[in-house]
Amino acid sequence: MCGACRYTTEATAINVRACHCRTCQKASGAAVYARVLVPREGLLLAGPVGWYNSSDEVRRGFCTRCGSTMFSERISQGVIGLTLATLDEPHRFQPVEHVWVSEMQPWLRLGDGLPHHAKNAPSSS
Repeated sequence: MCGACRYTTEATAINVRACHCRTCQKASGAAVYARVLVPREGLLLAGPVGWYNSSDEVRRGFCTRCGSTMFSERISQGVIGLTLATLDEPHRFQPVEHVWVSEMQPWLRLGDGLPHHAKNAPSSS
């Protein structure tokens, strides 16, 4: 939001998903957390990035100046999810499926026709 943190990568996206789990809801402050997953290797970070371990498997990156959630990283798998809202061109990526819809907010209605998974997608990261 404030522009103090920046990141760049030339990596090809592994997948693009919208997650509805409670942890992602809490981390993003929204009903859904949309992100593009890329390899961590080759991602260049600049600025005051802070980290919070939201689980044994995932840590969240945020700007320490304005607090914006920017990443969700699975260190053991060498991947990082870049929040679509923090991209310079977020329109370049669209989620291809919804995960953790078992925890989706009951007032949210999805009409995009994308696949839904109660938890993680099969063979997912």
